[in-house]
Amino acid sequence: MSAIYTVSQVNQYIKALLDRDRELAALYVRGEISNYKAYPSGHHYFSLKDGEGAIRCVMFKREAISLRFRPENGMKVIAFGRVAVFPRDGQYQLYCSTLTPEGVGDLHLAFEQLKQKLYAEGLFDPAHKKPIPQYPRRIALITSSAGAAVRDMVRILGARWPMAEVFVLPVRVQGTEAPGELCAALAWANRHWVADLIITGRGGGSMEDLWAFNDENVARTIYHSDIPVISAVGHEPDVTIADFVADLRAATPSNAAELAVPDQNDVAVQLRQISGRMAQAMGRRLEAARRELDRASQCRALQNPMNYVDDKRMLLDYQREKLAAGLTASLSRERERFAALASKLDALSPLKVLGRGYAIPQKEDGGVVRSTTDVIPGDALRLRVADGEISCQVV
Repeated sequence: MSAIYTVSQVNQYIKALLDRDRELAALYVRGEISNYKAYPSGHHYFSLKDGEGAIRCVMFKREAISLRFRPENGMKVIAFGRVAVFPRDGQYQLYCSTLTPEGVGDLHLAFEQLKQKLYAEGLFDPAHKKPIPQYPRRIALITSSAGAAVRDMVRILGARWPMAEVFVLPVRVQGTEAPGELCAALAWANRHWVADLIITGRGGGSMEDLWAFNDENVARTIYHSDIPVISAVGHEPDVTIADFVADLRAATPSNAAELAVPDQNDVAVQLRQISGRMAQAMGRRLEAARRELDRASQCRALQNPMNYVDDKRMLLDYQREKLAAGLTASLSRERERFAALASKLDALSPLKVLGRGYAIPQKEDGGVVRSTTDVIPGDALRLRVADGEISCQVV
C-alpha cells in the first residue's frame, strides 16, 4: 500500500523540489502587471501575465524600497527573482528582487543586474561610508577638464572655502576609455594621498553618456578608496552605480561643491559668535577676579604686614597667660591633693600610735609580735616606743 501524506508534507516536498532547481533560483520573467496591490507593510503583491497564463508575484519591502518607479496595472515589466512554494496554501509564486520596466533597453537591464550584484556584496552598505571632512584642505576633482561641470565646481569651491587647495585630475568621462581613466585617477590619488577629499563626476547626459559611472570596476575602485569620495554625476534625477558606492551622493556637480566645503561666511558668523561668547566668559572671570582682589586688598594683613605679626603676638601672650594660669591651677590642685594624702598617711602612721603611749614588740629579726604564741620564755625582744627602743626578755 502506498504511503499516505498530509497536505503540509506534500507542500513541503514540492517546495524542496523547487528550491533545489537552479533554474528557478534566479530567473528573469517578462509579463504584464495585474492585480497590483501595495500594502501598508511595504510589501507589494501582483501577478505577471501574458496571453496564455499568469504567475503570482511578491516583492517584499526590503527590495521594494529600491524601486525607482511606481508599478501600475497593465505595465509591461521584466522581473528578476526566484520561484518557490508558499507552503501554507500550496501556491507557487515568483519572489521578486528587482522589477524593470520593459523597453528601456539592454543598458538599463545591465544597470539593474550590476546594482543587484553589488548590493548583495554589501558595497552599498551605509556602514562602509567614510565621513566627509568638515574642513578639507586639499580637494581633488576627477572629471573632464573641458566640461562646464569642473568650472562650476572650481568657482563654487573658491567662493565658499578659498582656504582649500583645489586641483583637477583630468580624465575622460564618456566613451570606452573613460572607465579605465577614472579607475587610474582614483587609484593614483589614493596611492599618493593627494587630497583629503575626492569629487568625481560630470554634467548631465543620456544613460549612454553617463555609462562610465555605471562601470563595475569604477564602482569597486570608489568603494575601496581610502579617501572619501563624493559622486556628482548628471542632473538630480540621474542615478548611477557610482552614486550608490560613493561615501556621499550629490545631485549635481555644483551641489557636490556645496556639500564638500562649508560657506566661509557662515563659518565667519560662527567664529564671531564664539569670539563674543569667549569675550563674555573672560569678562565674567575678570570681574570675579577683580572682586576677589578687592576683598583681599581690604584684609588687615595685606594693608600692613605687621598687623598679622601683632595679632599673632597677642594670641601668643593670651595663650601663654592661659597656659600659666592652667599650670598654676593644676599645681594648686595637686598640692591640696598631696596635703590630703599626707594627712591620711600621717593618721595611719605607727609613730602616731607610739606617741600616744603604745609600744611595738619586735623580735631580733624585726618581726612584730602579735600574739603570746609568737614568743617563748627567754626570747630577746625590742620594744619600739616613741623616742627609741628598749631591749627586754620574755619571762
